[in-house]
Formats: sequence, C-alpha cells, structure tokens
Amino acid sequence: MAKDSSFDIVSKVDMPEVTNAVQQAQKELVQRFDFKNSKSSIKLEEDKIVLISDDDFKLTNVVDILESKLVKRGISLRALEYGKSQAAAGDTVRQEVKLVQGIVQEKSKLINKVLKESKLKVSSSIQGDEIRVTGKNKDDLQAAIALLRKEDFGIELQFINFR
Repeated sequence: MAKDSSFDIVSKVDMPEVTNAVQQAQKELVQRFDFKNSKSSIKLEEDKIVLISDDDFKLTNVVDILESKLVKRGISLRALEYGKSQAAAGDTVRQEVKLVQGIVQEKSKLINKVLKESKLKVSSSIQGDEIRVTGKNKDDLQAAIALLRKEDFGIELQFINFR
C-alpha cells in the first residue's frame, strides 16, 4: 500500500530578517537629511514594530522606509497589520505595526473550503495555527499548492514539510 504524502500550510515571519530590516531602516533614518533634528524612530518589540515621528507626513515616510527594507529582506507586507497613528509624548505621533503569525481559524476554514470545492483528491486538517494537507498522489498535492497560490486569503502562506 502506498504511503500518503503531505505538506503543511503555515504563515510565519522570519524574525531575524525583520530585526535586520528594522536596524537598516533605523540607520537610514539617522542618515537622511529630511530626518535631521527629527524625533523619528523605529523599534522592534517582540511581535510588533513601534514607529514614532514628528507628524503624520514624516510617519508616512518612516513607514515607506521600513516597508522597503522589509521587502528587500523577503518579508511580505501582508504580514503587517497597521494600527492607527496616535498622538504621543513631546509633539510626536506613534503607530504600532503588528507582525501577523499563524493562520487564524476563519482563514483556516476558508482554505479548507477552497480545497474541498476544488475536487482534488486531498484532505486537509486544521492543526492549531497551521493546516496539514494529505493525499495519495504528489501531483494532487502540487495542484493544491498551485491552487492556493492563486487564491488571495489576505495573508502570506508558506508550504513546508512536503513529503
């Protein structure tokens, strides 16, 4: 009897790369002429990035700098969830950017539904914040990956442990 093949669908952020991107963005803020004498900063705190700047216009530039560094390091901007910018101490504005990790329950159910409706001979099961997809035929699994890559679930998906 042939053994089933499987792969896992996850949504993870490479934290060392995020750390590097934040450090590069901070360095660029220090060097840029338009941020001279500015109170702008970017700090990484566990699962969020805190942006501080003088006003909303400068904050938008800080966001642009951060996003360009993240993209260069291969971090998807879909992994970011922006909070509202708020007034902070010393005439500054502050914005928190949450790093989204894992697949939330309703997205997992949506992914399962798409796989079921596709009529591919695969089965999927939700395991915490990831999804395991199994099937007898590796071609079916690859077709499932191709199908999920075409769909837009609003989050970045990675396919790991293909065996």
